[in-house]
Parts: sequence; structure tokens; C-alpha cells
Amino acid sequence: MWVSLALLLLGALTSLTAPRLLARAHWAEREPVVALWVWQCVVAAVLVSFALSMTFSAAAAWAAVRGQVFAPAPRAVVDAYQLTTSGPWSAVLAVVLAAAGLWSGAMLGREIGLARARRRQRRSELLARSPLLPGEEPAGGRLVILEGERPDAWLLPGAAPRLVVTTAALRRLEGHRLDAVLAHEQGHARARHDWLLHCSGALAAGFPGIPVFAAFREEMHRLVELAADDVASRRFGRLTVALALVELNEERGVFAAPPGGRPVAGLPQRVDRLLAATPRLPAVHRLRLTAAAALVPVVPVLVAFFPGLVALG
Repeated sequence: MWVSLALLLLGALTSLTAPRLLARAHWAEREPVVALWVWQCVVAAVLVSFALSMTFSAAAAWAAVRGQVFAPAPRAVVDAYQLTTSGPWSAVLAVVLAAAGLWSGAMLGREIGLARARRRQRRSELLARSPLLPGEEPAGGRLVILEGERPDAWLLPGAAPRLVVTTAALRRLEGHRLDAVLAHEQGHARARHDWLLHCSGALAAGFPGIPVFAAFREEMHRLVELAADDVASRRFGRLTVALALVELNEERGVFAAPPGGRPVAGLPQRVDRLLAATPRLPAVHRLRLTAAAALVPVVPVLVAFFPGLVALG
């Protein structure tokens, strides 16, 4: 059955070519939110292609599945898909793709479970370092200040996200720089970037040989930071955010290149981007990119419905 094979080939080609094409997209750093959307649409298109290929393969292999999938369809539509002419490969392909789908769900559940365990551990450590005062509610505040000699600030995600700031960061960050750091972390919380990181991590861990999933995880980690930087810079200015990043991280050695290497953590690139103050893309351009990305997952759906639409037409 050519539809199932076409969908499988479409998903494979998308997973191979999309990372290379998106790596050449220099607008991603100017519009990280749009880039996040584009990446999600591309990954969704790959998953939809494989899911539809599994469905049509199962329908070709087993009459019971075929009866459920094509129950309301006219006879001409069923004949257009040539479901009864496929060989034994249909059952094998359906089983393999179904197993891949179950494995993806298992990896996502594992990723969420590990994240919750880490979050519980960090909350326990936070409670040990900052015990509740008499009469204080366990979730009474969203900002926690810790005694510490190392300047640091981070977000503890969850149903009630909490911002944690050390006293060293309070002493070092002056003026609106502390507000910029807090706005950066609040940007992560409002956009629920932790879920993007969970999903990308689950796909990359479950299918390490598929380029699009590995690139998806790497780009999510990079783009969510750029998006949060933009949230803070719109309120307090790019220079303020850049100075806050430098003051918060300069003692960690992230701005010094190791022997024969480049600086780690991507912070120098983030600071350079903020200081460069490259203007955003025009609104029309952003709208076109958003609309074009939204159409990418529609392509496998059109491929799947093409024979039926031709038969009805």
C-alpha cells in the first residue's frame, strides 16, 4: 500500500532534512519564540507521519482494524487505498511503529517521573536550607531567599513554581538587574518551558539515532533561554539583562574558554546577542513563518486523505 510507505518516507525525510534547514535559519536567534513554534510543528509532522503510516499499515494487515478505520467510508474510498493488495510487510510495519509509539510514551513517562523525583529532592533540600517559620504556610510564597556565598537564582517548576535567590545574588545584583533575573525565570514559568524540555528529552533519549529528535532537544535548551532573555529585556532593557547575566555567572568560569576549546554553557553567545540588539523581524514576516510552520503537520494528513478525496471527487 503506497500511502503507508509514502507517509513513512515523508516522516523519515523530514527527520533528516529539517534539522539541517533549521540550522541555516539565522532568524531563529532574532525570534526564539517563533523558532520554538517551528520546531514543535516539525516534530509534530514527523510524529503524525509515523502515526498515520502505522494506522494504514494496520488497516491493510488486519480486517478488524480496517473495519474500524474505514467504517463510515464509501466502498469507493476503501478501494482507492488498495488495502487488500499489500504483502506481509504491513503487519510488520504496523507492529514496529506501534512499538515505537509505546516506547515514546514510556520515555515521556520516565522523563516526567525523573523530573518529579528531582523536583521533590530539590524541594526537600530547599526546605532543609530554608525551614518554615512558625505560622508560615508550606506554599505561602513564590520567592525564596537562601543564605549563600555563591550568587545564584533559579526556578523550581511545578504546580506552584518558586523562584529561589541566594543572598549573594541580592548583594551583587544592583538596581533592576535583580528584577531582570527574576523576570527571566518568570518567563520560563509562564511559558511552561519545562514541558518542552521534558518532551524533547524523552524523544531524544528514546530515539537517539533520529537526528530531528536530538536537534530538537538541543535547540529547546538554547531557545527557551533566548526567549526568557527577551521577556526580561522587554521590561528592563537588553543591557540590564546582559549585565545581570555577567554578574551572576562570571565566577563560574563560563566566560573563559578552556584550553583549545570554546566557552561553555552558551552564556557568552547570549550576552553577545543581547548587546548586539539586533532588531526583531517585521510582524508580517513573523506571521508568515508562524503560518507556514502550522501547515507542516498538515502535509502528512493531506497525503493520507489524498486517495480518498480523489475517489470522492
